Amino acid sequence: MSATDIGVAVVGAGMAGRAHCAGYRAAPTLFDPPLPPIRYRAVVDADADVAADAAGRYGYERPGTDWRELLEDDDVSVVSVVVANHLHREMVEALLAAGKHVLCEKPLAASLEDAEAMVAAAASHPGLVAGTGFVYRRQPAVAAIRDLVAGELGEVSHFNGRYWCDYARSPETPMAWRYKGGQGTGALADIGSHLIDLAEFVCGPMTRVGGAAFTTKVTERAVPIGTTYGHAKAELSDVIEPVENDDVATFTAHFASGAVGTFSVSRIAPGHANSMAFDLLAENGAAKWDMDRPAELSVLRDPRGDGLDGYNQVLVGPSLPYLKGGVPMDFPGVSFGVGDLFGFQARAFLEQVAGIEGLPPVAGFADGVRDLTIIDAVRRSAEQGGAVVDVAR
Repeated sequence: MSATDIGVAVVGAGMAGRAHCAGYRAAPTLFDPPLPPIRYRAVVDADADVAADAAGRYGYERPGTDWRELLEDDDVSVVSVVVANHLHREMVEALLAAGKHVLCEKPLAASLEDAEAMVAAAASHPGLVAGTGFVYRRQPAVAAIRDLVAGELGEVSHFNGRYWCDYARSPETPMAWRYKGGQGTGALADIGSHLIDLAEFVCGPMTRVGGAAFTTKVTERAVPIGTTYGHAKAELSDVIEPVENDDVATFTAHFASGAVGTFSVSRIAPGHANSMAFDLLAENGAAKWDMDRPAELSVLRDPRGDGLDGYNQVLVGPSLPYLKGGVPMDFPGVSFGVGDLFGFQARAFLEQVAGIEGLPPVAGFADGVRDLTIIDAVRRSAEQGGAVVDVAR
């Protein structure tokens, strides 16, 4: 491989891992200027069949089952880490020490302590790019609303957000790492981490949280027979284990700007497969977005109070972030999905690695720590009966 080539590997070939594999494949076709040549070197997974399927499906040179083999592979320079949260720290620290640029899925780690150690590891390798996978920052409508807040909408008074999913609603969904204490996250960190990041991305930093409450409705799950990935059903064993974290989390927040926020997160919401949405109320208008309708947003600008005020539906098109050159048909009303966002993210990460000025950079490890800091504050609020808790700086 030449000195200008970028060799890519992905560790973890489950649902999100495949999105990373596909994102890197799409990246050279997106935007301008051209990227250096990309080599798709390896897909690694603990399950050999899963690794082989993903490598063959997305055109990577080889599958593997041992991520440590990447440490000695000089042809690999970029690695996405897309595995269970409690495995992140060991992998990331070793990959950075081996001179690899690392894009790690959110939440950055299973604990705030581990995440802070990962930040320190990245700081000790200043020539390497270390990113956290907050992919919804790349959503064109969300990025457009952020620009509106910085411009004509003005100071935000209220952010009301939810992220509702149904992947854990059925008691037949098998036990997995995400339902287990220190190895899991609960709904708050698993999906709420995205909502928290988007709220600060659009509204600026939170200073306090309060009113936090958790509930767990499915209190035990059967251990699956064999390997499972994502939220898929599986054959179940007779072994039953307790669920150790939250199915539902709610809380309120104060922002440094003076705005307040209300947040609702659920992994047991009937009829909501993957539904994130928010309303934003501001000094000179309002905006709202719903992931169920990803290619549009609603905006209310400079209401006149004459009885004719109302929201305008805006179809996302090439005048808004990411669409021009980001999808094959970059025209208003042509929809796109979450998979496209992984292409935008991969392109931005590869641009940083190559030293190209183009898309906004990916969220850094510090952003991953920030997210976990807020999650920890919400946890402490819940433990204290909903008390107001300062978010550590």
